[in-house]
Amino acid sequence: MALTLYLHPLASYCHKVLIALYENDTPFTGINVDLGDPGSASMVLERWPVGKIPVLHDESAKRVIPETTIIIEYLQQHYPGPAPMLPNDREQLLQARLWDRFFDLHVSTPMQKMVLDRIRPAGSHDPFGVSDAHAALETAYEMIDGQMAAGQPWAIGDTFSLADCSAAPALFFASIVHPFGETYPNLAAYLDRLLARPSVARAIGEAKPYFEMFPYRDAMPARYLAM
Repeated sequence: MALTLYLHPLASYCHKVLIALYENDTPFTGINVDLGDPGSASMVLERWPVGKIPVLHDESAKRVIPETTIIIEYLQQHYPGPAPMLPNDREQLLQARLWDRFFDLHVSTPMQKMVLDRIRPAGSHDPFGVSDAHAALETAYEMIDGQMAAGQPWAIGDTFSLADCSAAPALFFASIVHPFGETYPNLAAYLDRLLARPSVARAIGEAKPYFEMFPYRDAMPARYLAM
């Protein structure tokens, strides 16, 4: 096995794949990429011209695998471990894929809209877009709180899955830019369980040296800084 993951330790989508790797103790080499540095970025662009991270390179198979969900499915298919991230049951599999997409599209996307707006040059901010992102997160929080109201520990039931790999970094960063407060107790309890998961804590712990780069660093809860 010769797996190389091109990533940045602060990137939430990179956390998603790292969590799946750590859940299964899958051996890999991580290479940090600075997309703002042409020399560093070329390592990704040569393999995936879209220029998004993470990207997995499987040297043994001479394959490049982009996109977080596809990477996790590829790992399960070709390098299975003791903790499958995709259920065998077809209905559970559909639910895992549904909630994986939900967390990516309806939590990560508006969260990133807000983060990127904060670092835009003066005069180019998008207050309407940011307001819309806040509203989108509020809708997502309500839906997740309802999903977790049945009392299951993880997004689709009793087993940690692809959906939770997606949820952990999305909710970690979203809770900073648009806090839950006490409005969504089931969601808050779910995030607490995610943050206590060793694979999640490891991914976030590795990001800590880069927290100063996060545009909402001033809004980070003290407990996040202590992780």
